Amino acid sequence: MSRTFRFGSAATVAAALAIVPSSGLAQQSFATGQPIAPAYEGWERNDDGSFNLVFGYMNRNWEEVIDVPVGPDNSIEPDGPDQGQPTHFYPRRNRFVFRIRVPADFGDKELIWTLTTHGQTGRAYASLRRDYFIDDLVIQANYGAGGAAATTPELADNQAPRLEIEGAAERTTKVGEPVTLVAVSTDDGKPRARAMPPSNPRDPGRITTDTATGHRFSWFVYRGAGAVTFDPPQTKVWEDTRDTGGSPWSPGWETPEAPEDGRWIAKATFAEPGTYVLRGIAHDGGLATMTAVTVTVTP
Repeated sequence: MSRTFRFGSAATVAAALAIVPSSGLAQQSFATGQPIAPAYEGWERNDDGSFNLVFGYMNRNWEEVIDVPVGPDNSIEPDGPDQGQPTHFYPRRNRFVFRIRVPADFGDKELIWTLTTHGQTGRAYASLRRDYFIDDLVIQANYGAGGAAATTPELADNQAPRLEIEGAAERTTKVGEPVTLVAVSTDDGKPRARAMPPSNPRDPGRITTDTATGHRFSWFVYRGAGAVTFDPPQTKVWEDTRDTGGSPWSPGWETPEAPEDGRWIAKATFAEPGTYVLRGIAHDGGLATMTAVTVTVTP
């Protein structure tokens, strides 16, 4: 069965995909077996006149992580199929996951991301139509940095965290032998740290996306199908709104204190051989900076 999902502007994507059910509704939703909808979030203008086409996705499952290698079932055309898209898809809504830079003369062309999962095909159509334009304020509102108010004055001059990775961008290890990952990140302190409110049975759900704010960092798998264990466990990067902890979008979650020296240290251990792309994301609740390490794992 083939199904095409076509999304409009970033605001439309937020309304269509930012499904934020209460814990009770989440339990009635699907844990596995549902398809992924690729999403075109919108375009950004770069200082040199080029543009970024920004993509995310909605995995309709609450538990199932789906791997789709680059190829007929995971392609971006024209000039694809590989244009840097993920192959490892976490549950639920994942916003502003990757960007494709296109030239200043891109004009009225389109890029199409096609993704087939569980027998259903979704497509996201990326163009420079005026109503697809996004900026930092739009991104922060979609993440939920302003809470129920959608935005606050301090978000206007918020800067994304700075991020560097110590060591080589390409590593080699063996199955079961951990790789040490060191991320160095600093932030401007905006927006101020704000915890998520605790769950309230009299207020069973939220209409808009809401997230805890404050400087945080996580590693996650961007490409690679084998199991990867991080020590310490990493804060979730997908919008888990259930009252289960571990997610900046879950009730009562509070951003931990950042390391005094700005160095986040973790170990990644791989259960299967293969080539993996691990992404590090420094987030302040409104804006994020990402970088990546490629790890080749031998038996």
